[in-house]
Amino acid sequence: MIALELLDPRNDFIFKRIFGSESNKDVLLAFLNSTFLEAGEPPLTEIILMNPYTDKDAPKDKQSILDIKAKTAEGNLINIEMQLFNPYHMEKRTLFYWSNMYFHQMKEGSNYGELKKCVTINILNYSCLPNDRYHNVFHLREDHTLIPLLDDIEVHVMELPKLDTNQVPVSGGLVNWLLFLKGVEPKHWEVLTVNEPMLKKAMTTLEFLSQDAQTRMEYEARLKYLRDEASRIEGAKAEGVAEGMAEGILQEKRQTARRLLARGYDVSTVADMTELSEEAIRALMQEN
Repeated sequence: MIALELLDPRNDFIFKRIFGSESNKDVLLAFLNSTFLEAGEPPLTEIILMNPYTDKDAPKDKQSILDIKAKTAEGNLINIEMQLFNPYHMEKRTLFYWSNMYFHQMKEGSNYGELKKCVTINILNYSCLPNDRYHNVFHLREDHTLIPLLDDIEVHVMELPKLDTNQVPVSGGLVNWLLFLKGVEPKHWEVLTVNEPMLKKAMTTLEFLSQDAQTRMEYEARLKYLRDEASRIEGAKAEGVAEGMAEGILQEKRQTARRLLARGYDVSTVADMTELSEEAIRALMQEN
């Protein structure tokens, strides 16, 4: 029984400390191999962390980039991003970041044949795809024959809300890792680690971080920023909806005014009936 309240591993700051540090590179490798195994792909033998966690990643700068970039032994690139809140337009953001990763491989004097496969893995704390699968994998395929154009683009979308934390799996695989991230009760941890032994190191790391006062302060700072940003996006979305509704109502009033004018009603009467100003009514008359 763990008395201390555990930090949330879905917080990107904590996620990167667990999976993106050099000392835990074996944890990341095990997670990736579970991911690729479920997608029917061969396991990786080793990875190189391209942006390992350092103290500079502490979220004092609210704009800290806390994704994880890695390279395989074959030179393929992998980007892993944890999203605690819905930033909206995730699909377009994903393609933009993937294309940026693909593009920046090109150096002066190099050729297209040297471009390596790029894999994006998005772990989402919200649902966005219209199916019940917690793990969806996308490639570039021909619509009818499903033949690949090329294998260089691969996008994984993992949606944590589609997992039931009360149903603990009886075998190994990606679901064990995702249940840990979603926050399955610690009483189930032993079962998860039997299924996926490397999860034990991830859990130990989370417990260690949860006991560190400085980490908790940085965690709270990052969480506050993420919540504020989510609130700002929600507010902007609501404002946009309200503006759209107001514009729709205005257009309806203008259409009604045009019909009334066509039937011979005078400007004053049309203004009273539509709640538009007489000046606006006269402007409509000038359009004709």
